[in-house]
Amino acid sequence: MLEQSLVIIKPDGVKKQIIGEIIQSFEQRGFAIKEMKMELLEKNIVKEHYAHLEGKSFFQDVIDYMTSGPVVCLILEGPSGIAAIRQMVGATNPLEALPGTIRAKYAFESGANIIHASDSTTAAEIEIKRFFG
Repeated sequence: MLEQSLVIIKPDGVKKQIIGEIIQSFEQRGFAIKEMKMELLEKNIVKEHYAHLEGKSFFQDVIDYMTSGPVVCLILEGPSGIAAIRQMVGATNPLEALPGTIRAKYAFESGANIIHASDSTTAAEIEIKRFFG
């Protein structure tokens, strides 16, 4: 079954100039890019997106990080899209990510872990609306 997911290449991924490599890995796996844009996120949208972290000691750090530079937002579509993309992305903590995953290849810490991917079809629907209207 085809599923769509929101994927965000975070500011550290853009800064490291690995956008093309990340996108290429998704395309080579067979995902279609339905929409894509580069933008500087506004604090209100980041706060909404990470509302589940509000009250945590690192919440402001997440907001500062996600608004520190441009991001690339994508809507990707493919068979079993959510699970397949999450598998490719790897564990939130890059030190726990399996070899070959995006986070294992390009990230060093949980706070700056290169990429976001929706974790369920419900989250994907909400996140796609949030970032693409």
